[in-house]
Amino acid sequence: MEKKQALDMNRGGGESSYSQNSKFQQKRSSITKPILENSVQSLISKGFHLHKLLNVVDLGCSTGPNTFSVIQTVKETVEKKCKELNCQTPEIQFYLNDLPGNDFNSLFKGLSGFCDQTQGESFYAAGVPGSFHGRLFPRNTLHFVHSSCSLHFLSQVPKGLTSNEGLPLNKGKVYISTTSPPVVREAYLTQFQEDFTLFLKSRSEELVPDGCIFFTIRGSADPTSKDCCWQWELFAEAIAELVSEGLVEEGKLDSFNLAYYLPSPEEVQDIVEKEGSFAIEHLETFSFEIGDKQEKDTWSQGEKFANSMRFYTESLISHHFGEEIVDKLFQKTTRLLVEELAKETIIAGSILVVLSRILG
Repeated sequence: MEKKQALDMNRGGGESSYSQNSKFQQKRSSITKPILENSVQSLISKGFHLHKLLNVVDLGCSTGPNTFSVIQTVKETVEKKCKELNCQTPEIQFYLNDLPGNDFNSLFKGLSGFCDQTQGESFYAAGVPGSFHGRLFPRNTLHFVHSSCSLHFLSQVPKGLTSNEGLPLNKGKVYISTTSPPVVREAYLTQFQEDFTLFLKSRSEELVPDGCIFFTIRGSADPTSKDCCWQWELFAEAIAELVSEGLVEEGKLDSFNLAYYLPSPEEVQDIVEKEGSFAIEHLETFSFEIGDKQEKDTWSQGEKFANSMRFYTESLISHHFGEEIVDKLFQKTTRLLVEELAKETIIAGSILVVLSRILG
């Protein structure tokens, strides 16, 4: 059945929490940091240094060190560029946004420590709970929008994954599979088009003219390729093992689909151009190898990757299948991941995009 999903990252600092399993997000941020710095410098060079206050938002900020890394990069880049221009550095208001279920308590505690470590009073921070698929801020108030590894999460499970008779069209799978019928891919693409268009429209109303959006999104030249689907194929296989053991009903597997889509660069570009509020300043793809070359223990590598899947799927799994199967499911997922990582190198692809709000 198509429905909304409560996508809450695991809280706190435990073994399966987001804060302890965000290495892949950290690696993406490290790769894209130079472009982020260039984007902030370009914004300041457009005359935004004349503003007394810059409003910056991090959409889908979650909780942990990556959140503070974004704040520090933007803050230091603004200060450096203003020094080059020999002008006063504006104060910066950071808005940290995520869904209401985000661990804002841990975020604010970490933020307090981060503020103690950074000298000066040139920035402030506030939490903004809510979905970035709609409006969050008043018109013409934002100057810079940042989002990392969030926009591939959909607002809901795509419509159209069941037949007119109510039968599952993606039977035995939890996401687009190499064996899924074309209608499944089309349903996912349609949902992404709707969500991303609404995201752009909402930001176009909130951003000032010439304001900037910087975002990275997981993606691939072919959304049906193994690079996009492999971990969810294994995840579905692990659930199927629980079905065969009588621990999960087959119908539960058939009715579970992730609200998640990895687009191609062409799909992203096409939606931006059709929505019409933004000019594409920069668009590139990049990738990196899954796994830690320093980690010789393949089981440990598999556990780390399984935990990186668990921190954002556990709430969904518990709600749909029941809490009692979660540990067993991820034990099976870990085993399958270890076997896969031992066979071949897995590449994670991403898309980096910088948009400028068109004047008018």
